[in-house]
Amino acid sequence: MNKQKINQLIAKGYDFDIEEAFKNGWELFKITPLFSVGYTAFIISLELLFLIYFKEYAVLFSVFLAGPLFSGFYLVANKLKHGDPVIYPDFFHGFRYYIPIILIWLIGQVLVSVGILLLVIPGVYLLVGYCFAILLHIFAGLDFWESMEYSRRLVTVKWWKFFLFILLLILINLIGILFFVGVLVTIPFSFYVAYCAFEAVTEEVFTEH
Repeated sequence: MNKQKINQLIAKGYDFDIEEAFKNGWELFKITPLFSVGYTAFIISLELLFLIYFKEYAVLFSVFLAGPLFSGFYLVANKLKHGDPVIYPDFFHGFRYYIPIILIWLIGQVLVSVGILLLVIPGVYLLVGYCFAILLHIFAGLDFWESMEYSRRLVTVKWWKFFLFILLLILINLIGILFFVGVLVTIPFSFYVAYCAFEAVTEEVFTEH
């Protein structure tokens, strides 16, 4: 997927079915639930380890580990969607894109935070707008800034629909938190749903990398 094709998609417009994305995300989760739940448990355990035993360094998890770790779900979702076999180490392949993902994760959070502190609305706009940034880097090969900008421009075409989409994902994870172990399901499910939405939006120009 090159920049010219993305520009054409933005200019032409698109649509996607939220319900379909959730259905497809659940189908992906059902293919390898034990791996997905186990990997999520590993991430949560690692985060708790920092929070409990290394409080002064807890921010390091958010900055240097969270992005690549969570990005592993996108890579696994891609393999599952294309019928490729998945092994547990596949979840850690987000580290193959380490530096760009760290930059997207960190700079995105900084810009969103600044936007929220200033007027709130710009921060919310960017929070939603950057939801495809890591996906565009991994599957379209864009650099970190291009990934963020093209994500923002792409999502802006259907911003309100994506706002609703993000709210639903947040709600599902809040419910998962209420039941605690529920997040072991809702977290990977959310990333699979996001991948399915991304694939639906970019299906005309999608190129596997």
